[in-house]
Amino acid sequence: VVVKMEAMEDDSLELKDDHNHNYCASSSKVRTYLSSQLSDVTTVPQPVCSPVPVGDSRRGKLRSGTTGSSKFMDSDSSSESSEVSETDSGAPPAAAAAEGKFSLDPTSKFLMNALAVEDYRKNHWPNLEKAIDRLLIQNPTDHISVSYAQIYSYVYKCVCQQHSELLYSDLTSKISCHLQEVSTQLHASPPDNFIENFNVALTQYTASLQCIVPVFMYLNKFYIESKLNRDLREDLMKLFADHVAEKHVNTLMPLLIKAHSMPFQVQPSTMASVVKGLYSLRPEWAQLAPALFSGFIPQIHPPAVESLLSDYAAHDQKLQMELSMNGFPR
Repeated sequence: VVVKMEAMEDDSLELKDDHNHNYCASSSKVRTYLSSQLSDVTTVPQPVCSPVPVGDSRRGKLRSGTTGSSKFMDSDSSSESSEVSETDSGAPPAAAAAEGKFSLDPTSKFLMNALAVEDYRKNHWPNLEKAIDRLLIQNPTDHISVSYAQIYSYVYKCVCQQHSELLYSDLTSKISCHLQEVSTQLHASPPDNFIENFNVALTQYTASLQCIVPVFMYLNKFYIESKLNRDLREDLMKLFADHVAEKHVNTLMPLLIKAHSMPFQVQPSTMASVVKGLYSLRPEWAQLAPALFSGFIPQIHPPAVESLLSDYAAHDQKLQMELSMNGFPR
């Protein structure tokens, strides 16, 4: 067709050009010639057009021109409409497929959650439990080889897999069981060694928390503080108060008062550790023995007043007499 068009131009067929560069033949010979030449192309296979929706102005339009050129325009518009229709008709199934791919029914979600919990029970918690056991039974002077980075990694994975509530429950249950065993051991302790044994239990537990709380920092930050509005260390110290100190405070307090009245019956460092520890657990316990707690904790008694200066002097004189009678000369 192009060759014949060039031949037609060589034959000096006059074409007129308007100011918009729209070419049109100056005589009917050109139109007749084009029609006869383009009719030979009718055997070219036409692309199959998909159904065109009603109302789409872009599809099914024929450009103005001769019959032969309208066939070419038909072919072009048919292929264009087929591409557009394929795109339009293909979009909803693709979206539906994507939606079906990423949406899970309740049964699938339940199975996935069950598998995740099973993985937590089999892999993460057993390793954490072993590490917690080792940290709870260590002495303050012992150095146990525990991979804190590995423990932190397990805690991080549990929190990221949305096992924070389960992990917190297992942690508190594990420590509560340990503290119940400590309380049972203290019940069997003789009165002469009860203060020392209580101090050992409190000191060992406090030292363990200095290792446990940092490695559970991720759980503390993203679950306990953000959702429960509490602190992990405070919760674990409260467990000691509930399971150990509260059960033995009635036995411990008379022994402390007696030891305080007899200097050096118990080491001053042990007395100070136990009294300060009880006060940190429950400040209201100071009211059970104000004279005892005031020797180690400031501001237990009410502020001094000028009207009681004579009483304060008498108390100091009495203390000096007791010290001199017990072998402490002035």
